[in-house]
Amino acid sequence: MSHRVLRLSPRPPRRFPALRALSTAASNSNNPAPERPLRSQELQFLEKALRVNQAGELGANLIYAGQYAVFKRDPKLKPLIRHMWDQEKHHLTTFDELLAKHRVRPTAMRPLWNVAGYALGLGTALLGEKAAMACTEAVETEIGGHYNNQLRALLEMCKDSPELLERGEIKELADTIRNFRDDELEHLDTAVEHDAKGAEGYEVLHNLIRGGCKAAIYISERI
Repeated sequence: MSHRVLRLSPRPPRRFPALRALSTAASNSNNPAPERPLRSQELQFLEKALRVNQAGELGANLIYAGQYAVFKRDPKLKPLIRHMWDQEKHHLTTFDELLAKHRVRPTAMRPLWNVAGYALGLGTALLGEKAAMACTEAVETEIGGHYNNQLRALLEMCKDSPELLERGEIKELADTIRNFRDDELEHLDTAVEHDAKGAEGYEVLHNLIRGGCKAAIYISERI
């Protein structure tokens, strides 16, 4: 009599719903949610940073829009301004999306920044190429420093919870700030290379614009 051996295929491991949900989330996102909810201090930092950064990128967009209106027929400056403006558009779109995602209200000063940003870009461009570049240098110096300060504050805030910098909302914010800071510093270098410091009344112009940026940052963080 022959005996048939039944070959049973191995049973797949049982997957519990919670583990399956975590696995699916990990496969669908590079930034899975943190292991714990954000604390009040961390949420406040996130909201404050998103609000002021969106305001800053809005202002930068309008500055370049004003400059482009003057230089759009200049064969040398048109592509240069367009390149920097396109990067700022991407920055603004990103922060607009993050504000909506986290349900953070934009600054109440947005209507004023709309007018001030465009007027600054247009006015300095009308003064000439060097004045426009001096404006870019001053603005990007301030924004680059602002982003560096935020990154240092994030590191300090997360020193007891380093996992926040590895995944979730805080990592997303830190990565975004780091990438955009590098773009702003590239714009700063471009302005210096195009003789920003050669603008007439450079020191006065530089200090006035940086002072205005500092005030706008301070106000946008709070209102």
